[in-house]
Amino acid sequence: MFNALVIEKDEKGYRTVQTQMDTAQLPEGDVLIDVQHSTLNYKDALAITGKGPVVRQFPMIPGIDLSGIVRESRHPDFKAGEAVIMNGWGVGETHWGGMAQKAKVQGEWLIRRPHAITSEQAMAIGTAGYTAMLCVMALQKHGLEAGDGDVLVTGAAGGVGSVAVALLSTLGYRVVASTGRPEEADYLKRLGAADIIDRNTLSEPGKPLAKERWAGAIDSVGSHTLVNVCAGTRYGGIVAACGLAQGMDFSATVAPFILRGITLAGIDSVYCPRKHRQSAWDSIARDLDPVKLAMIGQKIVSLEQTLALASELLAGKVRGRVVVDVNR
Repeated sequence: MFNALVIEKDEKGYRTVQTQMDTAQLPEGDVLIDVQHSTLNYKDALAITGKGPVVRQFPMIPGIDLSGIVRESRHPDFKAGEAVIMNGWGVGETHWGGMAQKAKVQGEWLIRRPHAITSEQAMAIGTAGYTAMLCVMALQKHGLEAGDGDVLVTGAAGGVGSVAVALLSTLGYRVVASTGRPEEADYLKRLGAADIIDRNTLSEPGKPLAKERWAGAIDSVGSHTLVNVCAGTRYGGIVAACGLAQGMDFSATVAPFILRGITLAGIDSVYCPRKHRQSAWDSIARDLDPVKLAMIGQKIVSLEQTLALASELLAGKVRGRVVVDVNR
């Protein structure tokens, strides 16, 4: 038997409870994992609270991330005792996820955890940090170098934004952080932000073209914010878009693209090929300052505590990353 959070939906309604389950109940998969840590993402919070149509079948164990040790494996690339990480692939939506002490998944969904980071650190990074690294890699692939100009990070006090600020500053970029939480200015500056701007300067409908300000940007907000970020990006610049916290609409014009030659790079973390995933995680292990990571992943909670914290995260009251110790 093992402890797990389980989302149920029936004639009694939608609810998430902590309960015990039998290993025999786990879904199909060729790798059985002893989970050590998971993490509470925005998508997980929507699933736990039922405030978004995330879960596709019931019952469901939430948790789109997990870190643990392989207990049994029928997959040729993994063997018992190896430390692994899993992000995305519909886990926590259509396949039971990481907020449990056991998980059974497909080996194709796993990567090896870099030796330089612990299980707890891996989940302080989680999908949010891994997505931030994919964004940074997109900027680098485009040719953006430290010294080319300011790089904007929107939603900077959130999970993706916090790691993006930390990574970019460590790599030598001058980072401008956009946030709606002015009380987090000192936190963002400790992560490496050179300047802080109010998100309200970007969140309302703006002009097709604005003053050229950013050499590059990482946006996790979408909607009017992403439109305005593109409008203010300098000639030849790049914007990596990975989220929709404000909305999934994009009411833009072609002006920034055909008059300034900017690039809008879409970042997908869910179905990203395993080769790119491993590269991103290896880069995080090398480039993310562990001191800054400790500031980001400062909240460690139990499975039970995750239930109440999900609503706080959706209300914008949670800074950085939340690590779930499934054995606490």
